[in-house]
Amino acid sequence: MSKEQPGASSGGQRDVGRGLENLPISSWPEGEEPEFQYTPEHVIGPGAEADPTQITFPGCTCLTTSCLPTTCSCLLHGENYDNSCLRDMESEMEFARPVFECNAMCQCSEECKNRIVQRGLQFNLQVFKTDKKGWGLRTLEFIPRGRFVCEYAGEILGSSEACRRIQQQTKHDFNYIIAVREHVWNGQIIETFVDPTNIGNIGRFLNHSCEPNLLMVPVRIDSMVPRLALFAARDILPKEELSYDYSGRFHNLTKNNGDQEMPDKAKMGKPCYCGTKSCAAFLPYDSSLYSPLEKKTTS
Repeated sequence: MSKEQPGASSGGQRDVGRGLENLPISSWPEGEEPEFQYTPEHVIGPGAEADPTQITFPGCTCLTTSCLPTTCSCLLHGENYDNSCLRDMESEMEFARPVFECNAMCQCSEECKNRIVQRGLQFNLQVFKTDKKGWGLRTLEFIPRGRFVCEYAGEILGSSEACRRIQQQTKHDFNYIIAVREHVWNGQIIETFVDPTNIGNIGRFLNHSCEPNLLMVPVRIDSMVPRLALFAARDILPKEELSYDYSGRFHNLTKNNGDQEMPDKAKMGKPCYCGTKSCAAFLPYDSSLYSPLEKKTTS
């Protein structure tokens, strides 16, 4: 536990979130979680092209309590939420549509229905020690399908720095670095690299599952740097471990499983212990993060 950021819940338990979240985050066994600097949101790291803490989006001019898609500039792609739940959960779309929340510059009320992720944790969560997967994250209460659960926050890195860090890992190290690639309408790809290894939030404790109960969606609020928001893909029961698909498949579709590159078992292969019927045996593998650094520097 970091001595620089001690935290305790009202019940005397140490708070993994160091008092920086809406709700205290307990751990089990208490006080044994690894040391790291807690941040509830992204921070700028080496090589990042944009500071995630800067406000660069203009705000809407809505003067109503809650914004409407017919008049709000933040809702050009349609409404994002319905009764605090992510919309389009029933959709068969292979890709997510953009999600923009109202931001600090908007004139609408703080109670606006288009402000969900920015409100932070709404459910009691616990970091716990698993049998085979190291640390994990579970909910202590029921979470309805579509509700926001937590973010995956950490250092925003440039691509070369992300590759440098991941190539320094051994097969015994846990990898927390995630690469999110968004395909935009003109064929371009927006890449975001997040590393919560040393500076991050509780999202770093989420394990992979081939049949996850969480869905990761990039949500933009104050700038083009996306907040990696995790929503409940189905109803989640108390004490159930929370997980998402490390491959990033939208809506957890399985029809593209064949596109996921399998690692060289002798070098980088890490077994998957999710225990589901559709388990792929190995964790998803992103070969681009292991390409020579010279190519990343000159691209």
